[in-house]
Amino acid sequence: MTDTAKLQQQFIRLRSNKVFELTVVFVIISSALLVGAKTYELPEGVALLLGWMDHLITAFFVVELTIRFLAEENKKRFFHNPWNLFDTLIVTVSLVPIDNSDMALVARLVRVFRVLRMVSVIPELRLLINALIKAMPQLGYVLLLMFIIFYIYAAVGSTVFGHINPNLWGDISISMLTLFRVMTFEDWTDVMYETMAVYPLSWSFYLSFIFFTAFAFLNMVIGIVVNVMDDEHEKIRKQKAEANHEPTIADLQQQIAELKELLVEQQRKPEIGPDEQRS
Repeated sequence: MTDTAKLQQQFIRLRSNKVFELTVVFVIISSALLVGAKTYELPEGVALLLGWMDHLITAFFVVELTIRFLAEENKKRFFHNPWNLFDTLIVTVSLVPIDNSDMALVARLVRVFRVLRMVSVIPELRLLINALIKAMPQLGYVLLLMFIIFYIYAAVGSTVFGHINPNLWGDISISMLTLFRVMTFEDWTDVMYETMAVYPLSWSFYLSFIFFTAFAFLNMVIGIVVNVMDDEHEKIRKQKAEANHEPTIADLQQQIAELKELLVEQQRKPEIGPDEQRS
């Protein structure tokens, strides 16, 4: 093994070290707390100390990203990973000086988003984000159906309740905002009691709308996300099984089929008579 290969193995072990991973998580949390602390009025000495801490955190992120890059076997594909590209962008923009620069506002905002690096560090969070992204196409149809329900109920509400309170039901756009208030249960009973004073059966309008949106659609969204997460977990299990050279369910099924064929052949052999064997 060459010196370069040995050095890369050391970087791989360091990247996979639990202490190193926990240190990165601790620094990311410290970075988030540092950004929050800067929103307060602080003494000059404390502000200066926080500024030096910010420089140290930025330097740590540069070293951590360098270690991950050197530990990559195929460095050309390092930036093919969206999370690596995201981390590199955040760390690079963090190097922009905050003071006396036109990019000061951008640099401050990026320092706020450094807490999102927690997603790229913790595999469970990456799995959750990937599941949400992959569920977007299916969620799009659910959102489209929800918009149709919103539009129908807003049109009905504007037509029937418009003369009761134009501020809530004056037109279809205001009605949709009112229905969003009802769906989020923000003082929705006040809206309902106001219309029930004129139309006593208008409670059915609100209850049916809440059932369709807050209950039915919410369960549909949860079901889609859970199914996608199950698929992601299954892919990870298959990848780990292939990496550890463990047989998958498909391999086991193939082996069982081969054993069945072998048993069938062995059962057929005694049925062949001695005269047939001599012939």
